[in-house]
Amino acid sequence: MDNNLAVVYLSIVVAILAFAVVSVFREIFKTRRLESSLSKLRKKLDKEKGTTQEYYELACIYSEKKLYTQAIALFQKALKAAEEESEESVAPIYNGLGYTYFAQEQYDLAIRQYKEALKNKPDYVVALNNLAHAYERKKLTSQALQTYEEALKFAPNNATAKRRAESLRRLVSA
Repeated sequence: MDNNLAVVYLSIVVAILAFAVVSVFREIFKTRRLESSLSKLRKKLDKEKGTTQEYYELACIYSEKKLYTQAIALFQKALKAAEEESEESVAPIYNGLGYTYFAQEQYDLAIRQYKEALKNKPDYVVALNNLAHAYERKKLTSQALQTYEEALKFAPNNATAKRRAESLRRLVSA
């Protein structure tokens, strides 16, 4: 009996360790891939002018690394490049720019960028969720609720919008 118990405990410990090792290696590979992309894009953009997509990708990497000042500059370069290339799908760029402002708690600037994204693509659910979240942070509850409900019109199964809208409805009715 004691031997079986020891085997069970050992199996549990091995399973936990295996899970931890897999998780660590996944993070290592993700970080290496991110750093590799960062290095390639930076080298290319140091040598020559980049495309809208390259500036956008590099800005996203900087944003993910919480280097917001550099990310903002690159998002703005992406917008300028998009204008020069007559690129029409600039909504993700404005959304990314809004996110960087939001992360720095500059909610008014974030709201402005999210609205620009929605001007370019009115059914952009991610920007709607982000705009609503910014409204929440500014304590503009009714606007946040209205924006989440608009997101639900385009994506009825949007879990974030459902959860937040329900929470805000209770708050408004209380």
